[in-house]
Amino acid sequence: MHDPTSIFRFKEHDIFIPMIVLEELDRAKKGTSEVARNVRQASRFLDDLMSNMDKAGIDKGLALPAWSGISEESDEEPQQGRLYFQTEHLPQSLPESLPGNTPDNDILGTALALKEIHPHQPVTLVSKDINLRIKAAVVGLSAEDYSNDQVLDDVDLLYKGHQELPNDFWESHSKDVESWQEEGHTYYRVSGPDAKQWHINQCLYMDDGSGFEAIVRMKDGEDAIIEIVNDYHSSKHSVWGIMSRNREQNFALNMLMDPDLDFVSLLGVAGTGKTLLTLAAGLAQVLDENRYREIIMTRVTVPVGDDIGFLPGTEEEKMTRWMGALMDNLEVLTRTEGGGDWGRAATDDLLRSRIRIHSINFMRGRTFLNKYLIIDEAQNLTAKQMKTLITRAGPGTKIVCLGNVAQIDTPYLTETSSGLTYVVDKFKNRGHAGHITLMRGERSRLAEYASDYL
Repeated sequence: MHDPTSIFRFKEHDIFIPMIVLEELDRAKKGTSEVARNVRQASRFLDDLMSNMDKAGIDKGLALPAWSGISEESDEEPQQGRLYFQTEHLPQSLPESLPGNTPDNDILGTALALKEIHPHQPVTLVSKDINLRIKAAVVGLSAEDYSNDQVLDDVDLLYKGHQELPNDFWESHSKDVESWQEEGHTYYRVSGPDAKQWHINQCLYMDDGSGFEAIVRMKDGEDAIIEIVNDYHSSKHSVWGIMSRNREQNFALNMLMDPDLDFVSLLGVAGTGKTLLTLAAGLAQVLDENRYREIIMTRVTVPVGDDIGFLPGTEEEKMTRWMGALMDNLEVLTRTEGGGDWGRAATDDLLRSRIRIHSINFMRGRTFLNKYLIIDEAQNLTAKQMKTLITRAGPGTKIVCLGNVAQIDTPYLTETSSGLTYVVDKFKNRGHAGHITLMRGERSRLAEYASDYL
């Protein structure tokens, strides 16, 4: 129900499906929910396997075909196990405290029976149900979580998009450095083992007070070309009146303003300026540079607390209730020293005419041409939803994903299985994609303290 393709992802291991699991699939197949769709797809996979059953019969197990991409890092043909169904009643030896009258206990009883029938083979129960895994451990069964959907073992291993260079970097690489200027930008060609570890569009800096900030533009083995980034720290080089307040914000603005990057992801805790920087860069490129036709903003509508029910109005009016962050940041961006109320109202009307708010529920089948698409609160999206949104991009469209993997409101997602974690990891080696993790909160001293200590 969680991943219909899971039966193909256990490589050389054999899979045993109890009859109660098929009953559970049958009960959950109706409806239009994600679970119901997954169940129907899983049933179709099982039906295809049954239709291709060999002469050995179902008791001997069904040969599992290799799933495409199951062995991405190896050229060898992956070894596949067999799929077995429960074809007879198995004697259950559950403790008296666990009568076999619930699906979970029935599954436990089946696993214990298999363990007795095959004493020389390890039997492991795989489930996303935490309580079922706890009960399995209590009765002496080996139990594991299904981890194929997890992008990383630990969220601390997630690519951060920036790397500090040692203070002696230039001394140790002085023989292998070539520098030149082109169209007002300074470039360096660096060779060495350090360059081999870098990713394209990774941000590099030195924390020795020199203010050195650069970005990797090209890589070829141990050779790399890095470019000194634009300085958005001063008011002379602000973006729509917004200046970067720290190093990571400066890197973020460079990526957001770079027309060669068509995908940018920004991670950071509350108050690091993700939405403000993204909107400022979007308005500058839509209104000043005419690079994009309009800004489109969307997010998944997962409430933090209890749902308040249906919202009145059109799609955009309904979504406006979810876009408080957009309105708050627009208020900052439209502050004008002169012009009075009429000037502020005219500015608001102009900006809102170039910003569209859409629901994620109606994105299927759409194509966005020359748009600046912002996906807010992207940590609440699954990998499949994220793929659906990013594949909407047509020619000339830039997609910006914003989120904080520490604030996931979707009940079945974790930091390591979130769609935002998925795209950050998958796009880190792409030449036209950039990522940066914002480290410092700039909202207020109260917000920063709350983020650190609450």
